[in-house]
Amino acid sequence: MARGYEVHAAGSREAGPGNLLPVELDGAAYHAVDLFDAVAVAALTDRVRPTHLLHFAWNATPGVYWTTPENFRWVAASLGLLENFHRAGGERAVMAGSCAEYDWAQAGVCHEFDTPLATDGARTATPYATAKIALQKMLESYGRQEKLGTAWGRVFFQYGPYEHPGRLVASVINALLEGREAECSPGQQIRGFLHTSEVGDAFAALLDSAVDGPVNIGDDTPVTIAEIVQTIGGIIGRPDLIGLGKRPASAGEPPLLLPDLHRLHDEVGWRSDRPLREGLESVVKWWAAQKSA
Repeated sequence: MARGYEVHAAGSREAGPGNLLPVELDGAAYHAVDLFDAVAVAALTDRVRPTHLLHFAWNATPGVYWTTPENFRWVAASLGLLENFHRAGGERAVMAGSCAEYDWAQAGVCHEFDTPLATDGARTATPYATAKIALQKMLESYGRQEKLGTAWGRVFFQYGPYEHPGRLVASVINALLEGREAECSPGQQIRGFLHTSEVGDAFAALLDSAVDGPVNIGDDTPVTIAEIVQTIGGIIGRPDLIGLGKRPASAGEPPLLLPDLHRLHDEVGWRSDRPLREGLESVVKWWAAQKSA
């Protein structure tokens, strides 16, 4: 909306009591639609006739999304959405991918065109990565053939309000706010974390540009997992509850995984301006407010 677009958001949940969507989307229209329902998707695109499309929907449930067969259903649903969008007069489509598309066995600082992807021959290939890689290739090919502007944002590590409580930042914050020990791995992995509000802003910038192909979206400032959780402990005032080394590191996690952001910075023209600690402080306040409410 800040860029002058009329925004129509689509989600699977009905707006109503107990659902914060009408508040969060103040100024935007909201449409409840099942993207697996081809008839409903066609009806929505015919009614709205959007010029631009941002597509994020997917199964991202921790512990489930890597291997669920739903990954393959999402490829089909996404292509159906793309086709209906184009048929209704759409001009540019941007979809969301993930750093999981890269072959983590060969990753470090990941470049969109130079770092190997987790294809079937890679040890780190998963149904999730396979589905995302396939969709990115089909989006690019479809756009080229149909003269439709397309791009693909590969999202790296993020945090923010409404995050699934099983994810790293949310799980540590909730444990400490409840006075429980946050059991963590030794936390020597090096990552970069970007607040979800900035992830959204970066995608809006990508949508509003003419850049095509894959573009990394994340933060390239290196920070260890241990530093992240210790910062949270300091913000809440309970560093004593940070249990580093109480859980083993996940198998297959690379020691270094960061995005090369030259395309995002130089071609899209977007940079993060929010310090990590400031972002973590805002998320701690958000979770504390949820608990008081």
